[in-house]
Amino acid sequence: MNFNTILMLIILGILGFIFVIGLLRSIRIIPAKTAMVVERLGKYHKTLEAGFHVLFPFIDKVRYKHNLKEIALDVPAQTCFTQDNVKVDVDGVLYMQVMDPKRASYGIKNYQYATIQLAQTTMRSVIGKLELDRTFEERDQINATVVQSVDEASDPWGVKVSRYEIQNISVPAPILQAMEIQMRAEREKRAVIARSLGEMESKINYSQAAMEEAINISEGEKEKRINEAQGKAEEIFAIAKATASGIAMVSEAIEATGGEEAVTLRIAEGYIAELNKLAKRDTKLILPMDLSDINTVMNTVDRILKRS
Repeated sequence: MNFNTILMLIILGILGFIFVIGLLRSIRIIPAKTAMVVERLGKYHKTLEAGFHVLFPFIDKVRYKHNLKEIALDVPAQTCFTQDNVKVDVDGVLYMQVMDPKRASYGIKNYQYATIQLAQTTMRSVIGKLELDRTFEERDQINATVVQSVDEASDPWGVKVSRYEIQNISVPAPILQAMEIQMRAEREKRAVIARSLGEMESKINYSQAAMEEAINISEGEKEKRINEAQGKAEEIFAIAKATASGIAMVSEAIEATGGEEAVTLRIAEGYIAELNKLAKRDTKLILPMDLSDINTVMNTVDRILKRS
């Protein structure tokens, strides 16, 4: 075997080794939630997703690799000025996900850095439209505004921004002390208002109770008087009924045989009894008739009855 043959074999061996190495390197096993962007001769060729793939040796090249899982990016603290010119430091966490590997590769150089910068600038703009007190009260609204703005701006990059959460809002110590004094004053104010409302409700309840008591008393007096009036009316009605019944019985007795004589005798007895009550010592009486003769009295009563 001459020298040229040996040299040719060595060259073929080297070329074969390089080919095998290139062939092995062209084999790609891509895990789940991962994507690779392949270029062919310096131009975009295709995007490889999870699975087994074989590239064309020495022509195809994996240029970019992207993680398709949702990731959390720490947004560093930044200085913002509120609408009432108070300086605050705000930091947060941004949640994002690569949706289009091609646009994430060629749309911008570093989409993570660009998204963080965009979130910071948007946060400064949103904080600048709010007063200090509202920055603490409207965190959810601020987060939603940042997400909407950053998501729209990062759409050409193939990135989806799902959430943004403010972690801390730091204010200077003098402002913090003033806020504590203000909150203490607000608590005292609410306590005074609550106490005054309690006293007002107590007085209202007392007056309502007094009014209801007075109404109950008046209703009781009314019922009492009504009952008394009804009782008196029933009493008068009973007396009148009894009197009428008695008169009817007397009338029937008078109509009977010897009735008139009995009535005459009864009236005369009553008349004499009343005169007896008037006959007291040192009392002077003027009598209309002679009482010494009882017959005269009886005849007078009899004439009265007949005349009636």
